[in-house]
Amino acid sequence: MTLQPNRIYQGNCIEKLRQLEAGSVDLVFADPPFNIGYSYDVYDDQRTTTDYLEFCEAWIREVHTALKPSGTFWLAIGDEYAAELKVLAQQLGFHTRSWVIWYYTFGVNCVRGFSRSHTHLFHFVKDANDFTFNGENPAVRVASARQLVYADSRASTKGRLPDNTWILRPQDAPAPGFSPSHDTWFFSRVAGTFKEREGFHGCQMPEQLLGRIIRVSSNPGDLVVDPFGGSGTTLAVAKKLGRRWNGFELSKEYVSRIEERISGCEIGQELDGPADPQKSAPKTSKGKKRTKFKNGRPVISLDAATESSVIEAFGEASEGHSTDYLLCDPKLSKRFLSACRERSLPGDARMWNSFLLRIRKSGKLPKSTNSGLRLSYADMDPYSDGSEAAMRLVGIDYGMTLDEMLCSPQAASEFDQLAGMFSPGYSSFEYRWAALALRKRAGTRRYRTIASDQQEYWSQQRKPNRLAIEKCLSAKYDCPGVYVVLFEDSVLYVGETRSIRDRVERLLSTEAWTNFAPTAVRVWHLDSEQQQFGLRSFLINQDTPLLNSEYLLQS
Repeated sequence: MTLQPNRIYQGNCIEKLRQLEAGSVDLVFADPPFNIGYSYDVYDDQRTTTDYLEFCEAWIREVHTALKPSGTFWLAIGDEYAAELKVLAQQLGFHTRSWVIWYYTFGVNCVRGFSRSHTHLFHFVKDANDFTFNGENPAVRVASARQLVYADSRASTKGRLPDNTWILRPQDAPAPGFSPSHDTWFFSRVAGTFKEREGFHGCQMPEQLLGRIIRVSSNPGDLVVDPFGGSGTTLAVAKKLGRRWNGFELSKEYVSRIEERISGCEIGQELDGPADPQKSAPKTSKGKKRTKFKNGRPVISLDAATESSVIEAFGEASEGHSTDYLLCDPKLSKRFLSACRERSLPGDARMWNSFLLRIRKSGKLPKSTNSGLRLSYADMDPYSDGSEAAMRLVGIDYGMTLDEMLCSPQAASEFDQLAGMFSPGYSSFEYRWAALALRKRAGTRRYRTIASDQQEYWSQQRKPNRLAIEKCLSAKYDCPGVYVVLFEDSVLYVGETRSIRDRVERLLSTEAWTNFAPTAVRVWHLDSEQQQFGLRSFLINQDTPLLNSEYLLQS
């Protein structure tokens, strides 16, 4: 039996792990019982040492089997068995990448012992040379001490990766968020008074901690598994970050609570709990100016000399094309960054691209003299859906707008890869241009008026019946229109196309789409582009699909 993704299953985790297809899982996060006598609903947390280690060996062995060759395994465990389980995992074939300490100084009181104030987090991989580690994702990087404490302009604007101790002190946890004065990572133990506390499970992980792990060790669309569902935090965060997920839980009551929690969160929803510090410490007694931050990154001022150099670099690299064209063309973009580097500009590639957009907005860039490749919506039809899905997933994973995505070489590269997975066979330029075209059309007054004018009409129309998705492969559906792809009881994607049959045929032959297990569609035969746009906008606002861009959502 192969388990369906995006479901929580009740039962023994060893048996359920065996039901996963071998080599199908990208990331496993496990927070097993610590065997310290904690009171669970149905599980006995007072096993003998031999019994407990045999149990752990059995489920860790199944984790190893379920993971892809490039898969990752994170394990949370207490002091009592941390060393034993590290050795055990290595004996079963895992390689240890990191031994992280999650430290919370308002700890758990222990009888006749020191308070429990930390948990061990082991980062294991199957292949020491081939595994996912998204260290360049700005959502997992933190500002350095140079930025936050010393206001040093020489600091890298990329920030840094965190160290292997993640700390929280009581004085650093005011409601509703943090105002820290240094660069340590902060994750609170989810105490009973916290907003994100679910209440039914005593050992709850914070969402921000799971967010860091899931972002750094998996990609959008990857399969994340939690063998010990508990409070459902791993699964909720995986869903919010656009991953597929499976969870196992022994307790029927916990399963019901987890299902309720999962149904209440949406892809793209912000993670609960305070994140990392995103602003510098208070001003020093000498009044030294601190670094300003926007979206967690330092803002470098654009002085006249830097502005002039950026304009020169653009003129040298653009071949007369527009700014958008340059950012969409990897070759021209690379040439522009090289020209900035030669001029020893402050900042990095993302900052220089951001400078370019700021200068364009001020109207100081030379007008384009080369229109370049012109692509119509019909030209982009074969890959526009893949471009939109990639834009949605990278936007969630990196927390970026489209402009910010195109300014970041790392994010743009991930966008290209994802778009190629959803709509294979096209160039980076085509994928990026299609994303810009979607945003531009959605933002124009003409199309916003079309969407607004048609809203009442479509709200009064009855939806077509659901069709098994394979039925759309017949010649009858070789026609233009709007389609809704469904998986389980949710909407995966709302699209418009010149041929519904061709679009569905490609969807069913593309792993990135079939990973979401689409089962049915609704179809509207529409020839008018304006009607297609109006209906698609209405449906996206009504259903908030998993893979549609937020640009078609009406504010």
